[in-house]
Amino acid sequence: MDRLAKRQLVGSAGLVVVVALATLLLSPARVVSEVMHLADHPVYLAGVIVGLYLIRPLFAWPTMPLSAFVGFVLGIEYGIPVALMGALVTCLIPYRFALEAGERGGMFGWLGDSGRRLIEVTGETRGVLAARLSPVPADPVSYGAGFAGVSTRAFVVGTFVGEIPWVVVEVIAGASMRSLALDGLSVDALPHVLVLGGVLAVLLIAGPAYRHVNGRPESS
Repeated sequence: MDRLAKRQLVGSAGLVVVVALATLLLSPARVVSEVMHLADHPVYLAGVIVGLYLIRPLFAWPTMPLSAFVGFVLGIEYGIPVALMGALVTCLIPYRFALEAGERGGMFGWLGDSGRRLIEVTGETRGVLAARLSPVPADPVSYGAGFAGVSTRAFVVGTFVGEIPWVVVEVIAGASMRSLALDGLSVDALPHVLVLGGVLAVLLIAGPAYRHVNGRPESS
């Protein structure tokens, strides 16, 4: 292992420890509960929403609590577009970090080589879209796409479209909690979205994977 790879390994291990400690001390549920009182103060609320999406990758929080919070305070009509933009922005942060780190080589370069081989089979946009539709957490997909050198355009398109079903269900869940009438619509919908997302993800990559295994070139 060369010197660059060793430094990257030590730095990554330290970052994982810091993130783990921060996550234990500061859970998303706790933070959201603390800022609920800002629902009647639009200016402060806007700043809090932007801030939460920006710091989310640092604490490795899932995006679901933030989407539900946005649905709670903004409702469905405004919550869905805001949560979609928030999901895109918060996923771009780890993606850009991994993209730049992967270009430096070392351990991150090795990760990029593995990711690029996969992207060559599926295609950039299709690969990101399939990963977003699947039940894989947001950050591993973002880091993986960055290390693989996926273009920003392909990442943005795949992430935006792939996050739509998840964000819609999560925002509806938050909005229904606001009215104190959580009637099971969003809760019952989540397992169906999990299954549907997984099926769509498999279908998206099935064709390219089959052609790759059989040595056929990807059609344009």
